[in-house]
Amino acid sequence: MQRWIMHIDMDAFYASVEQRDNPSLKGLPVIIGGGLRGVVSAASYEARKYGVRSAMPMFRARALCPNGVFLRGRMARYAEVSRTIMAVLQNFSPVVEKASVDEAFLDATGLHRVFGPVENMARELKKAVFEATGLTCSVGLAPVKFLAKIASDMNKPDGLTIVYPEDVPGLLAKLSVGDIPGVGKKTMPSLERLGVRFAADVARYPRDFWVRRFGKMGGVLFDRAGGKDEREVIPFEPPKSESAENTFEEDTKDREFLVTWLLRQADRVGRSLRKQGLAGRTVTLKVKYADFTTLTRAKTLPHRTNVTRVIFDTAVALLEELNPAQKLRLIGVGVSHFDEEEAAAKPKALQLSLLDDAGGPNPAGENRREPTVDIKRESALDAALDAVRDKFGSNMVMRGRLLEREERSSGPAAGAAASGKLPKSPPRREDKENMS
Repeated sequence: MQRWIMHIDMDAFYASVEQRDNPSLKGLPVIIGGGLRGVVSAASYEARKYGVRSAMPMFRARALCPNGVFLRGRMARYAEVSRTIMAVLQNFSPVVEKASVDEAFLDATGLHRVFGPVENMARELKKAVFEATGLTCSVGLAPVKFLAKIASDMNKPDGLTIVYPEDVPGLLAKLSVGDIPGVGKKTMPSLERLGVRFAADVARYPRDFWVRRFGKMGGVLFDRAGGKDEREVIPFEPPKSESAENTFEEDTKDREFLVTWLLRQADRVGRSLRKQGLAGRTVTLKVKYADFTTLTRAKTLPHRTNVTRVIFDTAVALLEELNPAQKLRLIGVGVSHFDEEEAAAKPKALQLSLLDDAGGPNPAGENRREPTVDIKRESALDAALDAVRDKFGSNMVMRGRLLEREERSSGPAAGAAASGKLPKSPPRREDKENMS
């Protein structure tokens, strides 16, 4: 039986929701993002005509489109609309994988028995999404996941592109190798030196060559360039928790080191939650001592959150309660008790214990005024970082504390700051990001 994978991608989702909810914005260049020092999270197609793109600095967007309508994102609203979209998709197939708040994969294999030709099904699905939300989507259909995703981007907005099995070789012959998922800007110079410009060019070298040169991802590159992608569509089930943990090369009780890793983990967890449109009420800290004793501590917050700063500050407060006299071999952060984006709907300051250098708990026991976390500001910062990382890669931007740690550890000439890796005591075994 012919395998068919569908990729559904909403068109300029955030901006389109704003235009739908406020009809006076229709036809206007709408730009979603933070303040002047932030970056663009999304831009309507009217704004894109001026050259405005996601991850662009806001000051640049304002210069390109001075008459644009600049709005801060309403993540709670976008998550609500996303739930409606996913419900529509599940009416067509029980096998729907939510890739992000505005895109999903759907396994359409065998559904011709119900809907007729796959093109008919795709058109019915697009119509159903529009009737339920008033929003358009672009759909790609192909025998494998990555080609379906590429196809959905070919005829935006409101497009439908079908890649039939017999069309795959021709598509790969003209597909830029940079359009293959996983091929980043850092990899492109190496490929260009090998004379590899298009996906079909990868076949000039055997699979072993690519594995030796790029490791596991080299094998993935070879397979994708040949049109192979055996990944299944994984039905979406709301996770019960999201977590990240790391085991260190050497056991340690260095507070600064531990706090730096907590920030790194909170950043990973927060970003994953935001991508899925999730927010949680409970933050959990997990530690494992040198003797393998494991302890967990949890704190329930007044409101659900996916804000990195809130997750981080809460985890640090829990670490302070433990006051570890023994060395730790593992530390981890988790968030649970989810609800879709409730936190984003409550952009007010929360009273939380922060770090010592930010006015937090005093080791000497002195009473100090609890500082506040500006949720609106921190959410805008998260959105800015997410947009840059989505466009340029996770390692292209890092939070200041992580950068400072690298500079102290590596020295100014080491050039490690852009790598996103802490050079001392990297994880040795149980480096994990978990969804459960």
